[in-house]
Amino acid sequence: MTPPLCLLFDSDGTLVDSEILLAEVMAEVLTPFGLPFSAQQYMEEFRGVRFLSIVRALEARFGALDEQQLEDMEAAMRERMAARMQAELKAVDGMPNALEALAAYPRAVVSNGPEAKIRCAMQSTQLAHHFGDRLFSAYALGVWKPDPALYLKAAEAMGYPPSRCVVIDDAAVGVEAGLAAGMQVVHLNHFPEEEITPDGAHAIRHARELPAVIERLSQLSD
Repeated sequence: MTPPLCLLFDSDGTLVDSEILLAEVMAEVLTPFGLPFSAQQYMEEFRGVRFLSIVRALEARFGALDEQQLEDMEAAMRERMAARMQAELKAVDGMPNALEALAAYPRAVVSNGPEAKIRCAMQSTQLAHHFGDRLFSAYALGVWKPDPALYLKAAEAMGYPPSRCVVIDDAAVGVEAGLAAGMQVVHLNHFPEEEITPDGAHAIRHARELPAVIERLSQLSD
């Protein structure tokens, strides 16, 4: 029997509706450290991008911080974000039902965020039971999207070749990483009027569309 497809889910913006919270927290924390930033800027320019990469881009524009400032800033951001997630975070609309419908497929979370943030997100939205400890953090693996190695390492740990994996990601960096890894990619495009799904990826606009797409990909791969 052909093994089922392995589903590799991004977290922020794909499983959980955390990106506006993150955008607001980053704007609150970065600006007092001399790195002017807005929530709108995150959504338009930096969605899904590693925190340090965002900081480096801002430092190039406004001036570098010292190591202590960087540590204090990130600690403040992580603490404030955890509090916001625990109080306000919700699953992406339709995703809990989609995960239930896809219960037969092995799945994991593959995120550019720290593992503590991934766990907090899953627990705060009651999605943790879908993934257990199958959480792959860029911070733990030492590689960040758009580098395809993050998804490749997750696939290897799950015991599946890239050709049997499907990446589900909403951000351009994740879609790029999945395609470069040689995997099938489903782009959950929340902004179809503004973002173009790259050639080779499958576009959906709502999580309720996901089970049908996965079923179709599974049939094609048999």
